[in-house]
Parts: sequence; C-alpha cells; structure tokens
Amino acid sequence: MRVVSGPVSSLPAMLSRTLGRTVVDKTGLTGKYDMQMDWTPDEAQLGQFQPPPGVERPTFPDGGPSIYTAMQEQLGLKLESAKGPVDVLAIEKAEKPGEN
Repeated sequence: MRVVSGPVSSLPAMLSRTLGRTVVDKTGLTGKYDMQMDWTPDEAQLGQFQPPPGVERPTFPDGGPSIYTAMQEQLGLKLESAKGPVDVLAIEKAEKPGEN
C-alpha cells in the first residue's frame, strides 16, 4: 500500500476493505503524509480482493509481516480491536417491481 501526500484519515476505508471489519481513525493526526506499508495478506484478506475479469489474483511470498505488525513497525500506528456503535442498513421488505 502506498499513499503520497494523503491524510491518515484515508487509511480506515482501505483497512476496512482489507480486513472485512469497520476501522475508525482515532489518531487525531491532521495534515498530509507519504505512507508505504508492505505486508503479506492472510487467506481472509486475500478473499476480500476480487481482481477484474481476466486478471489472476496475485500470490505473495510467505514469511512477510502481518498487516497488524506492518502498521506498527512501518507506520508507527497500532490497530486495536474495540466494540462500538456502527451504522447498519436493514432491509425489511423486498418486492418485485410491477409491470409498466
């Protein structure tokens, strides 16, 4: 992952997609930063990545750091698991459209 002159607040969306969990920025950091982080995704993270048709899913060498280790060692940020409120969209009813 590489970010050039981007806010730390851009990380939660990328991390949420990668981890399949909601990530919230509680760093309080403002400003723009150059960030680069290399890690070896686990199987669950690879499952989140769906390449375009005709493109093979990449393979990664074993032995690289996890995303949690990379965040702490390479960016100086720590991912902590916590409970908190999240927005949920509930679909209560679905119907087929009527004929026009």
